Amino acid sequence: MAARVRKLGCASLVDAMGRCHRHRSHLGPLVSPDPTRVLFGPVITVAFAPYRDDLPESAWGFGPLFYQALVDSPPGAVLVLSAGGYPDVSHGGGTKLSRLHNHGLAGVLTAGRLRDFAELASYDFATWCAGEATRWGGDTVMPFAANVSVELGGVLVSPGDYAYADSSGAVIIPASSMSRVLDEAESIERDDAAFIEQIRDEDPAEVRRGTQIIGET
Repeated sequence: MAARVRKLGCASLVDAMGRCHRHRSHLGPLVSPDPTRVLFGPVITVAFAPYRDDLPESAWGFGPLFYQALVDSPPGAVLVLSAGGYPDVSHGGGTKLSRLHNHGLAGVLTAGRLRDFAELASYDFATWCAGEATRWGGDTVMPFAANVSVELGGVLVSPGDYAYADSSGAVIIPASSMSRVLDEAESIERDDAAFIEQIRDEDPAEVRRGTQIIGET
């Protein structure tokens, strides 16, 4: 499945999701310390929430929730972090997220910001986020729950979904729809390739008159 996905682009997967489902599944362009890295894999989650100093969760920190999310996780998992209402603050950095490298995760995806881009780029996983941060964000947001459904840039993400991200954006695909979405995305790319051939041979005069119509998308 991963080999099939890597031959496709984010746009084709988003279009295929639109043919298979009615709900929003895509995020706009994100930022990465290494934009050449494509991210794909089954989702585990850590939900962030606005910081409260009177709750027991305030003392948990990222580590315990990360390892809760990791229990029974499939190989090549993608860690999705919700923004907790504050997408412009840091939700982690090179030190905390080194756990992904240690445990062979495919990467991290968040609509919040992350720190230490140079360090993150040195790890074996892909990183996609809203941008780089410099200031610690622990007094604004806190890790709150593991492996629960989270909101990611207007998209509902549940553990077990599949996440894909590249330099053009990201898409969340339900596991139960993965095969159908891949078939549809491959069909879309075949149609696009055929349209390119038609466009190469089109007659500009006929196109201007509207007598030659190309079924492009």
